[in-house]
Amino acid sequence: MFRNIIIGQYVPGDSFLHRMDAKTKLILTLLFIILLFCINAPLSYLVVTLMVFGLTAASGVPWRFIARGMKPMVILLAVTVVLNMFMTPGEYLWAVNIGSFTLGITRQGVATAFFMFLRLVYLVMGTSLLTLTTTPLMLTDGIEKILKPFERIKVPAHEIAMMMTIAIRFIPTLAEETDKIMKAQTARGADFESGNILRRAKAMLPLLVPLFVGAFRRADELATAMEARCYGSSRHRTKMKQTKAGRIDYISAAVFAAIVAVIAAVEIFM
Repeated sequence: MFRNIIIGQYVPGDSFLHRMDAKTKLILTLLFIILLFCINAPLSYLVVTLMVFGLTAASGVPWRFIARGMKPMVILLAVTVVLNMFMTPGEYLWAVNIGSFTLGITRQGVATAFFMFLRLVYLVMGTSLLTLTTTPLMLTDGIEKILKPFERIKVPAHEIAMMMTIAIRFIPTLAEETDKIMKAQTARGADFESGNILRRAKAMLPLLVPLFVGAFRRADELATAMEARCYGSSRHRTKMKQTKAGRIDYISAAVFAAIVAVIAAVEIFM
């Protein structure tokens, strides 16, 4: 399961998403997340579906890789769907009376669960494309550019960008280390699969100590490497490659604005 986490990983490629400026991708990703939770019409979901699958195909990232990345979301998706089907009031499709309480599935609940399912799936797919097509250095530069105006009020833009990037990139590393620890303990007789949920959760507790020790060790090694390269000795760091928005970024922003305009028209008139 832990090996299927795709957030924080980078897949080399030469698509237009790989060539886009990181700042543009960050802003468009943020707007995409806002857009996902603002749409309600089925036709709007169709437009978003075409956009997400079109971008995934254009990125060159293998579909099997995306599918594996959705596996850790299965439990969250299942819980979300069930809660929406049973907790949304409306016309009952199936119901059972338990004393004075009625438990059932409503027509509105099924529709809400379906669209919420699509929202979560597209949220993971859309945001994952950001790290899958952006190197750590480019991602740091993009975050730093966005936070640059706040330096006037003494906000350390570069340090915050570096911390956020390291945190994102450590997700697959820690997941891989967790998987290794689980395999090592399974070889010694530990059981993480059988029993109820509480028993499985209790069996996961022995993973925390070696995982935290490994995380602190990696953090200490990273800090030592950064200090050896004189990181932080100058407030005005220079870059070997200066990135800036280009033609691809402007075209992508224009296309996204057109899609938002279409969705806004659908939401207002339909």
